[in-house]
Amino acid sequence: MIVTISKWGNSQGFRVPKDILDKLNLAVGDLVNISQKDNKLIIEPAKKEKKYSIDELVNNLPKGYKASEEFSSKSGSEIW
Repeated sequence: MIVTISKWGNSQGFRVPKDILDKLNLAVGDLVNISQKDNKLIIEPAKKEKKYSIDELVNNLPKGYKASEEFSSKSGSEIW
């Protein structure tokens, strides 16, 4: 498939047809890695970082973990 490289502001770009995005399971706003090898442009889906819930983070703390900060008693109209 032939596409035209166009000027977009101070950058250049080209449009990726929807059928290609669908085949690659990509959508508008997804991150991709772009590289070049042997005179070819390579576009690959970026690895997605796992998002952890607060429960997962707390449950994965080492046994016996103690926070390095300790809070003082309330002061003024603070509510603890």
